[in-house]
Amino acid sequence: MINKDPQIIHHAELKKLAPAMRYDGASDFSEWQKSARARLASLMGLDKITPAADDLFAIEHEKDFDTFTEFRFTFQSEEGYFVPCTLWVPKGKDGKIPVVICLQGHSKGFHISLGRTIYPGDEKSIGGGDRDFAVQIVREGYCALAIEQRGFGECGGDEKGPGCQVPAMSAVLYGRTLIGERVFDVSRAIDVVTENFDFVDADRIACMGNSGGGTATIYASAIDERIKVSMPSCALCTYKDSIGAMKHCVCNYIPNIALDFDMGDLCGLIAPRKLIAVSGAEDKIFPHDGVAESIGVASLYYRASGAPDGYRWIEGPEGHRFYAALAWPVFHNYFD
Repeated sequence: MINKDPQIIHHAELKKLAPAMRYDGASDFSEWQKSARARLASLMGLDKITPAADDLFAIEHEKDFDTFTEFRFTFQSEEGYFVPCTLWVPKGKDGKIPVVICLQGHSKGFHISLGRTIYPGDEKSIGGGDRDFAVQIVREGYCALAIEQRGFGECGGDEKGPGCQVPAMSAVLYGRTLIGERVFDVSRAIDVVTENFDFVDADRIACMGNSGGGTATIYASAIDERIKVSMPSCALCTYKDSIGAMKHCVCNYIPNIALDFDMGDLCGLIAPRKLIAVSGAEDKIFPHDGVAESIGVASLYYRASGAPDGYRWIEGPEGHRFYAALAWPVFHNYFD
């Protein structure tokens, strides 16, 4: 029988690829990181995004709650584009407070991270998978910075869900990517928060997210070395087993990236900083075998960086969700 399915060819080619930027173990590791980070930034189109001359930082409101204070603010990341953010600051803390950036996954918006329902079905999204990240972060004693990502919620989505398709594909037309833009916004948010809130500990910044938020966490942590602990969930997986094997949103894709990197190689840009990779044993879109292969590659990089114990893999028993009870004790061990 002749093959008339192009995906069979694509998947076969992905399986054969040996990423060109994979560390060979012979060269200086820090020099490899420098060149690999520059290459990744170029693939994502970060060299085509210019920070706004004035971030026009503006606090929209400050509200007091029982256990935390909420600051809702916006800032201009690149000229003409504003990022909505919510910062929760736990009460009863003295001195500088660490901050954990929480990036909501492919959802209706960052209100999910805040544990707030706006649209029908939000209750299930929040309660069915430990997705109320900001609630958890404050409970664990850290500042929670929730960022609305491009294509989600206030930045392009609606009650029907994310609006990634058009901005992701139009960005590709001129050498940018939506994931690159999201990473850029994370870095600019770090700039803004550390400049405008003097109680934030600029030396203790972490980033977490599930699914699409986990993907953004991996890429942001690979690029921005100010992120000391990275906790992606249901995102770290080989391209051939995940986004190259089945239908995913176009916001996951970076042209040509598989020629140079697989996701395990991105962990080499996070090392020796701490990495907590969370996955679900029954996750159908980021399958166990692809996660295990990526962790195997990551382990080689962490040994090369001189931090063989700098990463942990946590696999929950269910599917595509975060596992708070399993992840937070490890996070504390690394961050505290």
